Amino acid sequence: CDFFGEIAHRDTIAWTTPRLFRRNSTQGHHSVDNPRHRKKLISMGCTLRYGGNAMVKPEYLEDMRRRLTPEQFGVCAHGQTEPPFTGAYHDNKEEGAYSCVCCGADLFDSKAKFDSGTGWPSFADSVKRDAVDRRMDGSYGMVRTEVVCSNCGSHLGHVFGDGPGPTGLRYCINSASLSFSKRDG
Repeated sequence: CDFFGEIAHRDTIAWTTPRLFRRNSTQGHHSVDNPRHRKKLISMGCTLRYGGNAMVKPEYLEDMRRRLTPEQFGVCAHGQTEPPFTGAYHDNKEEGAYSCVCCGADLFDSKAKFDSGTGWPSFADSVKRDAVDRRMDGSYGMVRTEVVCSNCGSHLGHVFGDGPGPTGLRYCINSASLSFSKRDG
């Protein structure tokens, strides 16, 4: 939702809303199983989504279905997640740029990539502030901030507040949602 997108941006990743939730010690996520918590989020203007279903712009959907592999389509169009340590870019150390596999928009640079040990490509920042949009994701009984391509709405992954400085962010992105262009030189 817009509210979550605002509070989850850069330096304000500390959020105000997680105080509403009991911390799930095994997963490190916040539960939305409590109806009071759900009601509070909705009253703040958030839209809860249960189960992955990215809101891809309709003009991209048919092209995506035609061009992408079934895994890429599942991740980008339906908000699925690839298994950890299986993606093409989780351990890519080459210098270059990462763009949206659906529309080609520039999203991340290898200079911001780091090894988070999670099994997915992790970045400390996007190439520019408006390269990605953030949405509240209430799937699987957790509250997370989903990251989507701001150009086409394709699901990319999630952003967390446990990354390295100076942003303190960890953009945990599915390899299936990215394409990589090696930098010359």
